[in-house]
Amino acid sequence: MKKMPVLFIGHGSPMNAIEDNVFSLRWHSLPELIPKPKAILAISAHWYTDGTRINTAAEPKVIYDMYGFPKELYEVKYPAPGAPRLAEYTAGLISADVTEDNSWGIDHGTWSILHRMYPKADIPVYQLSVDKDAAPEQHLQIGRELAALREKEVLIIASGNVVHNLALVDWEMQGGHRWAEVFDAFIKQKVMAKDYRAVIDYKQAGESARLAFFTPDHFYPLLYAIGAAGNDDRLTVFNEGCTLGALSMTSYLWK
Repeated sequence: MKKMPVLFIGHGSPMNAIEDNVFSLRWHSLPELIPKPKAILAISAHWYTDGTRINTAAEPKVIYDMYGFPKELYEVKYPAPGAPRLAEYTAGLISADVTEDNSWGIDHGTWSILHRMYPKADIPVYQLSVDKDAAPEQHLQIGRELAALREKEVLIIASGNVVHNLALVDWEMQGGHRWAEVFDAFIKQKVMAKDYRAVIDYKQAGESARLAFFTPDHFYPLLYAIGAAGNDDRLTVFNEGCTLGALSMTSYLWK
């Protein structure tokens, strides 16, 4: 069996699902760099819940959890099968309480990426939620517990954004505000140095940390990814940088 990689992907605007740009085209090329998985566990910022929840449906729903976008975006279909047995196994790996919850499904934090990576939707997909009440250390610990899935040919994809401040988004801006670039660079430096304590203690980045996000829903998925990464993994940074002023697209691949 092949040990699967771990991905953290900055998913940015939902429009990346249907627009060809430097970010979405990179998602399209990712399967060339990694083995084809038997299943995908997605940890999406958009399933931000009380406690940890897992989707066990055989046919998970596609969730269109975004508003005010073109009709074309809502017409994207991603009918991937679920992975009920793997979901149950995954819940058993996690030391915290995990609740089965099929009221959700595959949201745009997941399908906007997978629509590019695996357009045939022929790989089973299941989602794990981000516990909004857990401390950062707990998210990292869950990631460590999920690492066993890699030996079962499960690709772990954590989807969020290191910088995610919708109040300061500038739809005409190509890059990022200065504070966004500073915070993104701070986190990248710490991830590359495996200084995960500093990633958890991100507020030491100063003023840029205060502006990076108001709630950590899009930041916490990174902690699951670095928890699942092994010390012997080689790190690749891609889609580096910010866009629309206040969204970081910087993404990480460990393999």
